[in-house]
Amino acid sequence: MASLSSSSSRHPSVKWAQLSDKLFITIELPDAKDVKVKLEPDGKFIFSASKDGVPYAVDVELLDKINLEESKYNVGLRSIVYSIKKAEDKWWERLLKQEGKPPAFLKVDWDKWVDEDEESGAGASGFNDMDFSKFGMGGPEDFSMSGAADDFGDEPEDEEEDTAESEEDAKKVAAASETEPATHETTEA
Repeated sequence: MASLSSSSSRHPSVKWAQLSDKLFITIELPDAKDVKVKLEPDGKFIFSASKDGVPYAVDVELLDKINLEESKYNVGLRSIVYSIKKAEDKWWERLLKQEGKPPAFLKVDWDKWVDEDEESGAGASGFNDMDFSKFGMGGPEDFSMSGAADDFGDEPEDEEEDTAESEEDAKKVAAASETEPATHETTEA
């Protein structure tokens, strides 16, 4: 059953997608503070955080059991992303144990969605081959995003060279303006 942890909390936007062996859950809450996560093997999923002093919470029961040891999450600047390993490799007919219309805050993540019949083909290769460790994903002990710039080949710029070039350009412009006649005059009334 989808519910709030407390009556004064709001629901963040939650998107989900699945493969036969995994669930992908993304909580869209930029600049979240005091993030707390609880995931239980029976499929209980509890999230709470705050943003600008406003509490947010999600408390749901997933359709089936999950493998806690092989599940990971990452708290980023814009969202909290979960890669949850299913206890059994099978497609779920829905995300939540609760039948009927899903809660308004829960939506399908079409960017990650792969149809069941396309999973073994090229459609799913992007997920199966994806190494989440490159995104700094981890369990409660590992939230580190350090070294991310090195993964993208970013190198620090040499500020001394930039400053020297700027000074040379400024000297050339100053010298040129002293030798060239003015082309127009402006007067203020």
